[in-house]
Amino acid sequence: MAKRTDTQAAAPHAADSHELIRVHGARENNLKDITVEIPKRRLTVFTGVSGSGKSSLVFDTIAAESQRLINETYSTFVQGFMPTLARPDVDVLEGLTTAIIVDQQRMGSDPRSTVGTATDANAMLRILFSRLGRPHIGSSRAYSFNIPSISGAGAVTVERGGKTVKERRSFSITGGMCPRCEGRGTVTDIDLTQLYDDSKSLSEGALTVPGYSMDGWYGRIFKGCGFFDPDKPIRRFTKKELHDLLHKEPTKIKVEGVNLTYEGLIPKIQKSMLSKDVDALQPHIRAFVERAMTFTVCPDCDGTRLSEAARSSKIEGVSIADACAMQISDLAAWVRGLDEPSVKPLLTALGETLDSFVGIGLGYLSLDRPSGTLSGGEAQRVKMIRHLGSSLTDVTYVFDEPTTGLHPHDIQRMNDLLLSLRDKGNTVLVVEHKPEVIAIADHVVDLGPGAGQAGGTVCFEGTVDGLRAGGTLTGRHFDDRAAVKGTVRRPTGTLEIRGARTNNLQGVDVDIPLGVLTVVTGVAGSGKSSLVHGSIPAGEGVVSVDQGAIRGSRRSNPATYTGLLDPIRKAFAKANGVKPALFSPNSEGACPTCKGAGVIYTDLAIMAGIATTCEECEGRRFDASVLDHHLGGRDISQVLAMSVNEAEEFFATGEARTPAAHRVLGRLADVGLGYLTLGQPLTTLSGGERQRLKLATHMAEKGGVYVLDEPTTGLHLADVQQLLGLLDRLVDSGKSVIVIEHHQAVMAHADWIVDLGPGAGHDGGRIVFEGTPADLVAARSTLTGEHLAAYVGA
Repeated sequence: MAKRTDTQAAAPHAADSHELIRVHGARENNLKDITVEIPKRRLTVFTGVSGSGKSSLVFDTIAAESQRLINETYSTFVQGFMPTLARPDVDVLEGLTTAIIVDQQRMGSDPRSTVGTATDANAMLRILFSRLGRPHIGSSRAYSFNIPSISGAGAVTVERGGKTVKERRSFSITGGMCPRCEGRGTVTDIDLTQLYDDSKSLSEGALTVPGYSMDGWYGRIFKGCGFFDPDKPIRRFTKKELHDLLHKEPTKIKVEGVNLTYEGLIPKIQKSMLSKDVDALQPHIRAFVERAMTFTVCPDCDGTRLSEAARSSKIEGVSIADACAMQISDLAAWVRGLDEPSVKPLLTALGETLDSFVGIGLGYLSLDRPSGTLSGGEAQRVKMIRHLGSSLTDVTYVFDEPTTGLHPHDIQRMNDLLLSLRDKGNTVLVVEHKPEVIAIADHVVDLGPGAGQAGGTVCFEGTVDGLRAGGTLTGRHFDDRAAVKGTVRRPTGTLEIRGARTNNLQGVDVDIPLGVLTVVTGVAGSGKSSLVHGSIPAGEGVVSVDQGAIRGSRRSNPATYTGLLDPIRKAFAKANGVKPALFSPNSEGACPTCKGAGVIYTDLAIMAGIATTCEECEGRRFDASVLDHHLGGRDISQVLAMSVNEAEEFFATGEARTPAAHRVLGRLADVGLGYLTLGQPLTTLSGGERQRLKLATHMAEKGGVYVLDEPTTGLHLADVQQLLGLLDRLVDSGKSVIVIEHHQAVMAHADWIVDLGPGAGHDGGRIVFEGTPADLVAARSTLTGEHLAAYVGA
């Protein structure tokens, strides 16, 4: 009997047989029917060139299906409030666990969103002040800059005992919002000198607002309203006349027998221009808005967003506004110093949250920092904070390049964090290019061999040592190390920055050489972006390419975003003797059935919406009659299906020769996007592809100074060399290139390095080194110097 029991104990339990996540036949985006098996409770890194299908496999297949299955466990009522997810295009997905996705999507740039509100730290602080703050001013709502103070009174009708009784009721809510700036911290003023020339009359064209000419309807309204004399110079208007011109509320008037509504100039401009997203405006209107609008710190709350009452309530002499303005590492120390047994659990939870910021390398932020100003890497690490102290195990954590924006010094800390999540019994999936992160993986999946249609297959699966020995592109470049330049270019001039004090900069004086490749580096939070973007304003002669997201719907594609489609449409129109608008799927040439979308969307409420290819145009997006017009033997849908490399060849010679289109295509190929198809929706591009698309667009601008913010984001090791070649070509053509960068290959390739530090936040903001890469390696006087020396093997 004993023997039989032993045998039973030795047999594996059925539950222990599910040790793998199995993916069979994945075809999402460019994946080519691939099959992979990923070990659970291990750290798996997915690598491959940008556009090879890493995100399609990890985010759009594994994580998306996990989230969809979890959402289906909720009631249909709850599902109605959740995003609807379609089942990924895959045959079999087995062994999935709950997925927690920490991606690089920028946090909302709503002006009311701050680091504190995005991480729940503010919520805990508000409760703390509502319990301990003196004088006591109310509940936690009284400390929130998003809640206004309101009160009201009136009669209410109540049915009681078969009778209708009227009762008087009153209510009041005490909020913490500053009434002047409505919790935004800044107030906007309009510069009246940008609206009109007061030496002229309206008839003489005094208004300088785009579109407000005296020849159209606006002219008729201003001349016929009767509120002021249109032939009198504006500077001679009475107070009432000026008020009517600028601020009059909507008023019905009759002009030339037509009933119209007259409204003051300022409310009209606010509705038509100022309330819209500045980036979405036409260039000439955007330029006017930027000239006419001035943003100043709110004088009532001094930029804290809080009402006077909220600022007056303090704990040990510190108000909630002071606490949110502190560097988080200092705030954590202040919270630990509070000895109040009555709120002990709250202090513990708040202390742990703030310590997580410090542990993840974000101790230099403050809670009042607007979340829209965080870089992609900072935003991703802020999202990680809520998972650090989690007691959950057997969860799948999915990370998208977690080392983005991290100095080599900080990457070790991120590696420790990924390993600690794995060691708690979780499956950790990481999309990454950095060799330092790939090196700690238990399992590696390398996708490729190329990008776009040339990718989407598994080139290698196994250990890091196997990857090194394998002949894949990643394996060959894994141990690549750039050498420090032997000779550097001579500067042609200098850009002087004096007394820079933006954010944490401590009165920095620096001369940035022009005509060379300059790299500005330093640990995360040392003040690099503050120095470059704060002291070198984008404007005349300066082309700034930041990490801001590209705006665009599923109707936008590389051809529309870069302006490439305009010369193509004109070439088609000229060759066929028709209007250019016919060759736009968003205009007259659109398929009437799908309105030029190529697919027909059916909304199924709580179920995932279904997108079916339009039967009329078979997904080509154009009316059939438009496809009868050809250029160089191709119709417009065939041109949009071409890759950049194919199109560059097509528009270079022969009947289709179009120099304007060829120039744009050349720039796209230069930044390494030769594999993209012209009509690929922008929503399907990876982060690295979007930034390079933006760079290609800006390369057309006539600027002498190019400012790039971490252009290696999302780039494979093999692509970094191509980027360095592009930067060299820019400098050799007479441009000055200033790059904010952490990648050692870019540092080694620089002509001049400016290193900020020595630490982050108030421990940084100073220049710790200026000179050539060779001098930095020789001196090893800074953290950057030590890591660069180790990288180049000095």
